[in-house]
Amino acid sequence: MSEDPRATTLITERLILRAQQERDAEVFHQLWTERDERVPPHRRIDAEGHPTVADIADSIRGGDSRARPGLLTVVLRESDAVIGYCGVVFDDDDRPELAFELLSAVHNRGYATEAGRAVIAWARDAGYSRLWASVWDWNLASRRALEKLGFAETGTIVKESAHGRSLLTVREPGD
Repeated sequence: MSEDPRATTLITERLILRAQQERDAEVFHQLWTERDERVPPHRRIDAEGHPTVADIADSIRGGDSRARPGLLTVVLRESDAVIGYCGVVFDDDDRPELAFELLSAVHNRGYATEAGRAVIAWARDAGYSRLWASVWDWNLASRRALEKLGFAETGTIVKESAHGRSLLTVREPGD
C-alpha cells in the first residue's frame, strides 16, 4: 500500500485527478445545485442555502486524516477546468465504495468511466481489490458507467424511500 493514497495524482488521456483543494468548493457547490430533485433533501442545497461554498471549503480543509483513498477532484487536462470528483469513500460498514459526480455540462462524454478506471487501479494499488457502489435505480447514466467499469448489481437495495431505491453494486477482484 502506498504511504498516503490521498496525495496521489492520477493522469488519464483527458483527465487529471488530484487532491481536493479549497478552490474546488465553487464547482462542488454547483454539483449540489444541479442534483436531481429525486436526490434526498440532505444531499441538496437546503432552504437556508446550505451547504454554502464556504461550508464546502471548510469540509475540504478539514479532510479525512486517515491515510487511505478518498475523493479526488476531476480536472480536464486540456483546459484545467474542474468538472467534478471521483474516488473511494467508505460506507457505514467500512466498505470501499466508488463515488463520482460530474457537472451536467460534461455528461455523456465518458469522463465518469475514464475517471472510474483510474480510481479503480488506484484503489487496487492501495489494497482495495473489491469495490462497491450504490446507485439510485433511476440514475441510468451512472448505472451504465458502473457496468462499463465492471460493477454488477447485487440485487440488494441499500435504501428505499420516496426518492427511489438505492441499489448496491460490486466489482470483484480481477474484474
